[in-house]
This record gives sequence, C-alpha cells and structure tokens, in this order.
Amino acid sequence: MGLFNFVKSQLLKNIDYLDPTQNTIMYKFPMNGREIMLGSKLTVRESQVAIFMVKGKIADVFGPGIHTLVVNNLPLISSLLAWPRGFKQPFTADVFFINTKQFTNQKWGTTNPITMRDKDFGSIRIKSYGTFAFKVKEPVTFLKELFGTNSEFTTESIAGYLKSILVSGISDTIAESKISALDLASNQIEFTSLAIKQIAGQFDALGLLLTNLVIENISFPEQVEKAIDTQSSMGVLRNDMDTYIKYKSAEAIGDAAKNPGIAGLGTQIGAGMALGEIVRDAIKGGKNTKEEESPKGEIKFCSECGAKNTSSAKFCTECGKKFEDSTTSVCSKCGASVKKGAKFCPECGNKL
Repeated sequence: MGLFNFVKSQLLKNIDYLDPTQNTIMYKFPMNGREIMLGSKLTVRESQVAIFMVKGKIADVFGPGIHTLVVNNLPLISSLLAWPRGFKQPFTADVFFINTKQFTNQKWGTTNPITMRDKDFGSIRIKSYGTFAFKVKEPVTFLKELFGTNSEFTTESIAGYLKSILVSGISDTIAESKISALDLASNQIEFTSLAIKQIAGQFDALGLLLTNLVIENISFPEQVEKAIDTQSSMGVLRNDMDTYIKYKSAEAIGDAAKNPGIAGLGTQIGAGMALGEIVRDAIKGGKNTKEEESPKGEIKFCSECGAKNTSSAKFCTECGKKFEDSTTSVCSKCGASVKKGAKFCPECGNKL
C-alpha cells in the first residue's frame, strides 16, 4: 500500500451508528486514530443526537438528518481549533451518539423497607416494587454528568443509581404527603403522580426525563395487613356494633375449635361460654336499644281498628281515622279550642 492510500484509509468519510441493542444510551464512535475529512457525511437517525467533542470540550451538536461536515456548520469546532478562512484539512474529534428514545420496563424495588409514620398504625415498615421509564432530555447535560471515559453507556450502567433516586423520592413523598397506609394502598395512581413530581428534579439534573413510574405492589407487615383486611371486611358493618360483636365472636369460636386435646377442649368450652355471654348481652342490648327508641309513653292505639301508632301521628296508619288532639278541649259555650288544664275560655271567658 502506497503512502497516499495509507493516508486516505485513515480519513473518515462517513460517520453513523446503527444500534443493535435495546439498552444503549450513549455510544462513542470508534476513531482508532483516524481523522475526519471536511466534507464527510454524518448520518443521525431518528431518536439520536450526535455530539462532537474536541480537546476534551463539548462542541457542535447535530439532530436527526444527513449532515455534510464543513466549516460553516462546525462553528464551535472552528472556534476551538482556530481554523483560518478556507480551512480544508482533516481534523481530530470524538463523536458520541446519544439515544433519545424511551427506555421502558426498567425494574425498581426497595432493597430495605421504608419506614413511615402512619396515623392509624403508628410507625410501620413497607416494601414496594414496580417499573419505570425514562429518556435523555438534554444530551449535552447527560454527557457532562454521566459520561466519564466509557466508550459505551447502557441502562445497566445507570440502573442502580436511578433506582436509589426513585426509592429516596418515594420515601420523601410518603413523609411529605403524610398519607396513611390505607390510603396509600387504595390510591396508588394518585400517589404515583405525586412521586413523579418529587423525583422529576433529580432526573432533570442528569439531563433525563422520568416518563413513567408504576408501583406494582406495596406490602405491609403481617400485623398491618391483618388489620387492613379486618377493616375492609367490617366496612359495611361500621354502624352495627351488634353485628360486629357477633362477627368477632364467630372468629374466636373458629380459632378455639382448632385447639386439639383435653386442654383445647377446656379452652373451647370456656370460650364458648364467654362468647355466649357476649352474644346474649349484645342481643339484649339491641332489644333494650329498640325499647329505648320507642318507650311506652310514645305509643297510642287507634280506637277504630286498634292499630299501634306513634304518639305524633294525626291519622291512623291502618284505617286513616283522625286522632283527637289530647292536649286541647272545647269550650261548652262558644266551641272554641281551649288548652287542656285551662280554667277559663280565652274567647268568651266562660268558666270551664
């Protein structure tokens, strides 16, 4: 090979990058000691950005399209290298391709439980896991903050760091929102929106955008889960204490029945007697309550059909007969209505 052919082989005429992977965020084009010819073609595909670095400094940035590399469209490189007018010699630079597509289905989870203060259960520890998606929002910022000296940067290179940001942000969101464990479990979509807002700033500082966050599961300590299940089961019975007592009594009877042997038998008998008292008292209490709600003095019977009516009824609910007002009487002289117990008629003065 002649000297001319050797020199020619060391010059780059075409620069492009086809990503054969699904997880490469940044790729450094292999120069291998070669130089870039002015007039060379740079191909940048959709969801890509090409960045030139000269003398360790970030220079010109190119978006999707086919670009001819000439002095006019390399203003920063021209300035850094102090090119004179009409310069046409090859130059040396590093070229980085940044993928700006979304990187989806990234896994995250709490390595250690998150401690939260709950208004119902006190201090509890929860675990959670899910997925998230992100993309490069500011390629130049991303290259400055995370590049280092790697020739390739994948999602695995940054996964651990992003997971720590997510867990920290979720913990802060729980603390600031003061949301309860019950609300957290039943309003995961609303909570996720709050968490994304909390975390967005930290992603932004890296030149990234958190495009989605999914909380697939939130797990509580066993005692808390049992308490949540009990509250859910009894949700429809909140206003019926009698039914609640019967419910808890039936649960206790079932637990006692599981105890084997003579000792278990004694436990079953004792529990049965005690629970019987509870149920009887509950039923008795229910009856007393009903009687208190409808004392004898507040009931009257229809003289026509004998039906029971409330004391405030003006007509019988069975036959429709009008009840006489027992609080008034009639003046025998003028027929005016007189309050019961009055000694004189308020209309004519007749002595009653």
